[in-house]
Amino acid sequence: MPPGAKIKLNEWPTIVKPICKSKKHYRKLLGEHVEELSSLQRLHYASNRYTLLLIFQAMDAAGKDGAIRHVMSGVNPQGCQVFSFKQPNAEELEHDFLWRTTRCLPERGRIGIFNRSYYEEVLVVRVHPEILSNQRLPDELPNGKKIWEDRYRSIVDFEEHLHRNGTRIVKFFLHLSKEEQRKRFLARIDDPDKN
Repeated sequence: MPPGAKIKLNEWPTIVKPICKSKKHYRKLLGEHVEELSSLQRLHYASNRYTLLLIFQAMDAAGKDGAIRHVMSGVNPQGCQVFSFKQPNAEELEHDFLWRTTRCLPERGRIGIFNRSYYEEVLVVRVHPEILSNQRLPDELPNGKKIWEDRYRSIVDFEEHLHRNGTRIVKFFLHLSKEEQRKRFLARIDDPDKN
């Protein structure tokens, strides 16, 4: 989406037409793309000029882990770093909200993948205000609507800073319907690896 564009998720489909005719076609297409991605990664590493940061956001059960696993299956793991961000731990709560992701940024020539990111701060924390209160922010800082506006501004400024310094950010939001999410949660109950 272009910068500043307003998005209403309910106007976007949660199911799209498959581009593959069969699993065999999918594997062939995936193989071709993986081969190209691997070649591009070698060039990226050799140039040592830019950083690529891939940010995956989604509701629970939308398939972030699977998407990362499939898309990155052909990437050399030595040139790639994956970080998952859950609820902030005690050390992370002692710092500003961008600190925990900033310290995980990849170096030049590498690919960094964030499974969730600083966007959690304006999504999950709004729904779970106890996380915000655990941050023990100074009393003089704004609260209510203003704190979220300030954090959005911090995120935009941070991403602009990264871009000016050679980091290219690609963001993915895996959109899932409430009904599909419910089905996936129910399926997890019967799968010991996901339960």
